[in-house]
Formats: sequence, structure tokens, C-alpha cells
Amino acid sequence: MNDDSVWRGEYAVETSAAPETIWSIFRDVSGWKTWNAGIEQIDIDGPFAAGTLFTMKPPGEEALRSQLIEVRENACFIDETRVGDLVIKVAHRIEAIGPGRTRIVYAVDARGPQASEIGPAVASDFPDVLASLAKLAETRSA
Repeated sequence: MNDDSVWRGEYAVETSAAPETIWSIFRDVSGWKTWNAGIEQIDIDGPFAAGTLFTMKPPGEEALRSQLIEVRENACFIDETRVGDLVIKVAHRIEAIGPGRTRIVYAVDARGPQASEIGPAVASDFPDVLASLAKLAETRSA
């Protein structure tokens, strides 16, 4: 693969919210659109578990079909979206970093045609999404 066919990026935010609170927000897939402005509509086809498919529609764009490929309670989930030969995986990690502190990390791995252009576009709102997620989690932890 040439340099245009792989792109990786990682974004993080620290919060006072407990990992269990963040996880409860992650598990509520239908509620993602309330804190993630990049989601107009989302539907999951089963439990929040590895192998389950979901459909997510960004505002003004076509719906994308994705699959949960790894789910570890209170720690991480990874989803994978395939568009032709392009594969985008996003790891959503919850890391306890000290007493009363948690880091939420979104790590993107894009591989395939135009990954170096599409990867950054996919991740462009991640700082805002993480800030919104942390704010909601802190509200629920209070």
C-alpha cells in the first residue's frame, strides 16, 4: 500500500466521569445522536456486542453500515465501516488514569483508497464529539 492508503489519528479528552458512566452512554446507541452532532439517525440491529451491525446517517450524507468488531465492557469498543475497498476502524477507549480521572480516546485507522483524505474527514468532528460526551458523562456522574 502506498502512503495515501493508510491514515491513523487519535483524539482524547480527560473527564471526572467514571468509566461505568461513559460506558452506559456508549451502550445507548440510539441516544448517540443526542450528544454527537455528526449523527442524524442511528439504528442498531441487536445487542451492543461484537458482531452486531448498525446503520448511521450523518447529516446530509448517505447512511453507512458498520459493525461492532470488539466490545469490552467499561473499557473499549471498536467499530468497522467498509465502503468499497476502504476500511475504517474506530476504537473508542475508556482509560482510568487516576483517582476520579478518566481519559476517553477515539483512535481511527483508515486503510484503502483515499484513506489519507477520508480518514481526517471522518475524524474532523472528534474533538467536539469527545467534549460533548465528556460533558454529558460528567452531568450524569454528578
